[in-house]
Amino acid sequence: QVQLVESGGGLVQAGGSLTLSCAASGRTFTIQHMAWFRQAAGKEREFIAAIRFTGTNPRYADSVKGRFTISRDNYETTVYLQMNSLKPGDTAVFYCAAAVGPITTYYLDRAYDYWGQGTQVTVSS
Repeated sequence: QVQLVESGGGLVQAGGSLTLSCAASGRTFTIQHMAWFRQAAGKEREFIAAIRFTGTNPRYADSVKGRFTISRDNYETTVYLQMNSLKPGDTAVFYCAAAVGPITTYYLDRAYDYWGQGTQVTVSS
């Protein structure tokens, strides 16, 4: 089993920045990929960013490319999502996810085996 705990959400003004953290515990040696998804009210969950658990090969949704950065602190087994130039449209619950097997469809939520509880990000205009 793998446990994921997100933190770092909150309220920020448009143009501001936030950094989300996802701390993994348990059988972390089984994790091969980690990702961030978000779900806005009344909308489906959408892919934001993914990274190999080695900290390599970051991938991003077009909507956040150039504004968000995913990274991993290898020593702490924590994955981060640095979010800059936030917009009101970024308001959502952000979820961390982990996959324990090799995946190619990193942008699909069904590719991931474990999920965190989510953290709310609200961007005011």
